[in-house]
Amino acid sequence: MSPPAAFPWGEAMAFGLGRLGWPPDRFWAATPRELAAAMRAWRHDARREVPARATLEGLMAAFPDT
Repeated sequence: MSPPAAFPWGEAMAFGLGRLGWPPDRFWAATPRELAAAMRAWRHDARREVPARATLEGLMAAFPDT
């Protein structure tokens, strides 16, 4: 049986500190489960479909930039 893979600290730090913008104290206070949950939530949001053009135009008309 082979030993488990090392924890990917570089990727975890890049995600938590970079992508999420957590300050270092928040990142280091997070548990691995919390970090994994944040990664799952971000991946879920990133795969969300882009709204149709008509939907976007309707939102732009309803909430114009001023």
